[in-house]
Amino acid sequence: MAKDTIEVLVEGGKATAAPPLGPALGPAGVNIGLVVAEINKKTASFKGMQVPVKVIIETDTKTFEIKVGTPPASQLIFKEAGIEHGSKNPKDEKIADIKIEQVIKVAKMKEDALLGKTLKSRVKEIMGTCNGMGILVEGKPARESIADVNSGKFDEEIRLEKTEISAEEVKQLQEEKVHLAEELEKRRDEFMAKAKEIMSAMQGKEKKAIKMKMREAKIPDEIITELLPADEVPGAAGATAPGAKADAKPEQKAAAGKK
Repeated sequence: MAKDTIEVLVEGGKATAAPPLGPALGPAGVNIGLVVAEINKKTASFKGMQVPVKVIIETDTKTFEIKVGTPPASQLIFKEAGIEHGSKNPKDEKIADIKIEQVIKVAKMKEDALLGKTLKSRVKEIMGTCNGMGILVEGKPARESIADVNSGKFDEEIRLEKTEISAEEVKQLQEEKVHLAEELEKRRDEFMAKAKEIMSAMQGKEKKAIKMKMREAKIPDEIITELLPADEVPGAAGATAPGAKADAKPEQKAAAGKK
């Protein structure tokens, strides 16, 4: 039997007959309501995430099969950590913490997309992703947790493929996330005060020199940009450099050419 395959990206548990799904299914002649309901049933656990879905349709019988992919590893980690985005400065700023069981859970969900041949190696891949997002694993920078995996510290959890954590552990992680946020805010306030101190001491100096001094003091670029925004580029978006005359309008140039 001939088959048609429709591939779409939907929000977990919230597929509708609206674009892109509805218009793609319409010409296939299937019951769109049934397809949408089945997709939402199969993607309910991915609430808040974009999920790749394949709808495989038998062109003669109009029966269908739903195959659900998994969101990117980063999205799954965000869900486990209870956050919406990673750290802007992952090397120095940590924004959440997750347990080894949660890492194992993501590694199992992304099994087909990872390079590792064993669960242990795939766990380390997911930890590497956490490292680039500013997320701790078991209260440590992910690089250190990878070393713990290599030493065998989590061999039992990996062997048993543990993926669940207790309500008490969930509570502890939430408290840790709040603590990390408070530490980040305190750190930001300290950097902001230091940056303003530099600006005050270098009042009248060139902006370039002030920025260089701030970077020497390890002020984050985000704060430097906030306090010293980039100058408007002359000529950009119709801007005119100070003291320069605006170009003549096209019709004025044409009139001048006829003289």
